[in-house]
Amino acid sequence: MRTIESALTNQVFSLEDMENKLKPLGFDIGGGWEYDHGFFDYQLQQEKTYFFLRIPFTAEVGQLDEQGVEVRVGQPYILGHQFQTGIDEEGQTGNFSASINQFQDPVDQDTSVPERFVEAGRNVLESAEKALLS
Repeated sequence: MRTIESALTNQVFSLEDMENKLKPLGFDIGGGWEYDHGFFDYQLQQEKTYFFLRIPFTAEVGQLDEQGVEVRVGQPYILGHQFQTGIDEEGQTGNFSASINQFQDPVDQDTSVPERFVEAGRNVLESAEKALLS
């Protein structure tokens, strides 16, 4: 993981406004959100290792599932996940377990981030800053 300095850090926005401005740039709300926090993710690469620019946020006023919730932005960072390829030898079999546990654990959940992805993330983050702060 590599943090990136940003003018967005510690700013408060409506979640709806963030979504409306970041989704057209290619950001998605990450799947790991809760009622009090979440992430906007921008995928930089998808091969054996996935690299994302992640903009974290926490609920400031209300909960994330409520209309009009306001969120405070945390410090953005680049995150890498290196996934396994091939068959998961320790995987569970059976229709029921397969419907619950479909994914292998990453080889390295927090792999090192090459400088080219840090630079790419900075460029994307600059676009996000312009969209949100103008």
